[in-house]
Amino acid sequence: STPRGFFVTGTDTGVGKTLVTCAIAWHLRHLPGATGRTKVGVCKPIATGCRRVAQNLVSEDAEALAHFADSAAPLARINPVRYEQPVAPAVAASESGRPVNTAAILTSLERIDADCRWLLVEGVGGLLVPLNHRDPQLCVLDLIMAIGYPVLVVTRAGLGTLNHTAMTVRLLRRAGCRVAGLVINRFVPAADAGPTASDPSIPTNKLWLKKMNRTEILATLPACARSALWPQAGRLPAPILEAIGGCCWPDVLKPARPIGQIRG
Repeated sequence: STPRGFFVTGTDTGVGKTLVTCAIAWHLRHLPGATGRTKVGVCKPIATGCRRVAQNLVSEDAEALAHFADSAAPLARINPVRYEQPVAPAVAASESGRPVNTAAILTSLERIDADCRWLLVEGVGGLLVPLNHRDPQLCVLDLIMAIGYPVLVVTRAGLGTLNHTAMTVRLLRRAGCRVAGLVINRFVPAADAGPTASDPSIPTNKLWLKKMNRTEILATLPACARSALWPQAGRLPAPILEAIGGCCWPDVLKPARPIGQIRG
């Protein structure tokens, strides 16, 4: 049977999808009675900005997911489509002459699906990031629809988040996708990310995000210094893990709902 899970997307690139996915995977791994390396499955179907190692491309995000999920799956299965350029997948596909291999994505998902109890799928960028240079309208939202899992939306805490989050949630619902809830990430990408008191919208945004989108705020992550917050190096500070642990994730994770195949 298909494991329970969800697709993690964000209101923008760099909003903290990998951080949130890693923290949830870690939490599921450490639930009382949890056993087995294949308990938590993780997948990042497409990654750009990968580094070259010999003849291979490696995604730091995929490495982080594998680490925090304690996954024994090969990185090439966790992240089947990889590009070196740090640009949208469609642009990277056009520049490299290598179209996104949708068959490889589906094969990876099927194999991970067969070996896990829960499956966390992390997207690339936001919903309308293009995936196919031959079909510029094909985007991350189409991938979400094809996979069929409920969607967890990672959003920023500060000014502008009300608009970006509402657009994301509304687009998901209009496409027939199930919204699992929101995770607010207070991480500030600065050398020393102290309290964000300079942004007066932060204290009220949590309430308004819930009111506007009619969905639950499943976790609110505190701001942390960047030096302490580096999942790609196996570092997640205790306050992040504690905040994620405030939600009973097994109750949120749901089976996939078949919608269709990925075009391309």
